[in-house]
Amino acid sequence: MKKHGLLKKAKRHSHGITREDAAAQKSENLIQRDFRSSAPNQKWLPYITEIPCSDGKLYLSAVLDCFNGEIVGLAMDDNMRKELCIQAFENACKARNARGMIYHSDRGSPFTSHAFRKSLAKRGAIQSMSGTGRCYDNARMESFFATLKKEKLYKINTERYPMAHIKSIIFRYIMIYYNRRRIYTSNPGGWPPAIYRERMLSQAA
Repeated sequence: MKKHGLLKKAKRHSHGITREDAAAQKSENLIQRDFRSSAPNQKWLPYITEIPCSDGKLYLSAVLDCFNGEIVGLAMDDNMRKELCIQAFENACKARNARGMIYHSDRGSPFTSHAFRKSLAKRGAIQSMSGTGRCYDNARMESFFATLKKEKLYKINTERYPMAHIKSIIFRYIMIYYNRRRIYTSNPGGWPPAIYRERMLSQAA
């Protein structure tokens, strides 16, 4: 695939790039694969992926709201240290003025770090974690990244472009197209995530 300028597609059993810290305290799985949500900001799902660029690997951390499938926060950097996950979470909280949600992640070390848990506590978030080796425990968020790669990243040779350029492509795809224009069949009427949320809130007002 590299010959034709495409990223190598990950096999379905390859889940996440974070590594578990065996000594770290783990949180209970509060989601139990129930990704339904009756209102915004009840259940958030974070995840991290990596994208090869001409000047190194770009790491993307994004946060999905289970209510409407909207990406409510994201952060990108040339590493996947805990600060990346903290920034994505903080960006989501600021964008939605939200607190007290269930925050369900894998057991990667960025999510079990003291600094990350301190950030969750500051926002009143309740941490939830997938079981070890249970790929479907965060299947909805993994599905979003599969969509991002299939619809956008697999169609370009990201290794030809610097991180700054790929960041711009990813940001526009997520915040402009995916959230506000793309048909989202899981929402009633197929409304794009952000549009569905706005319609529901206006009806409730």
